[in-house]
Amino acid sequence: MSTESDIREFLASRRAKITPQQAGLPAFGGNRRVPGLRREEVALLAGVSIDYYVRLERGHLGGASEEVLDSVANALQLDDAERAHLHDLARAAAKRPARRARRPRGPLPDSVLRVLNSIGDCPAFIRNGRLDILATNALGRALYSPLYTSGAHQPVNIARFQFLDPAGRDFFPHWEEAVNTAVSLLRTEAGRAPGDSELTNLIGELVTRSDEFRTAWAKHNVRLHYTGRKAFRHPAIGEISLDFDAMELPAHPGLTLTAYSAPPHTPEHDKIQLLAAWAATENAPSPSSPASTDRQE
Repeated sequence: MSTESDIREFLASRRAKITPQQAGLPAFGGNRRVPGLRREEVALLAGVSIDYYVRLERGHLGGASEEVLDSVANALQLDDAERAHLHDLARAAAKRPARRARRPRGPLPDSVLRVLNSIGDCPAFIRNGRLDILATNALGRALYSPLYTSGAHQPVNIARFQFLDPAGRDFFPHWEEAVNTAVSLLRTEAGRAPGDSELTNLIGELVTRSDEFRTAWAKHNVRLHYTGRKAFRHPAIGEISLDFDAMELPAHPGLTLTAYSAPPHTPEHDKIQLLAAWAATENAPSPSSPASTDRQE
């Protein structure tokens, strides 16, 4: 992945989404040769010269000040995730330190695993920015059991399963939404950690082997993923839609604990109980075994 090309394509794709009317600019007659705003219109809105903005969009963000980046973000009406991504790309272009420090590889601390396993009534797991599942509680392992098939790549990776395993499409019934989420999270992580060779290798593998990933990756969408609702089609309990809350672990940069839940006395809550009974019957392996926790960022 080239930082300059990522900058160029990201800014061009955001510019194409904003019409002059949305930007508060007069719409003159005649055919427009580009979708969305022209470069000179973005420059006008951002308060910079057209030559300077053209240089920025060609990938030369490294020397841009925070104020200029914010002005460009305002001109392009970027949301919080897109704004943070623009600043990440500028850091990468200037070869400045990323927003978060990299941690040494190693097993997850016992204290973190104790917290994870104490979440007894909700499926929960810990992942890194590459969407590797590093550890689960018992219900989390049961919910994601289709990923833990014999011979599965370790640690299991949500995106690799989703795009490369034939069972992925069935497991995520809201396929288009799940695709956009996974790709947007990986694109966000690529901006945060441009030097992560394992992330680069994963993206290269998915781009090469999946047309759907390649198409979604080219959109340059990014997102923050802290709360929402996610649907699964589980082989034992059928389709289930759960609320999720994702919490970053400040003491362990790059790691996120995600827990799924459902309101009491609802069909979804009953299905979680059914999932727990199925897990007990299946006698699944220990969710915190070394094989699932031996890699982290």
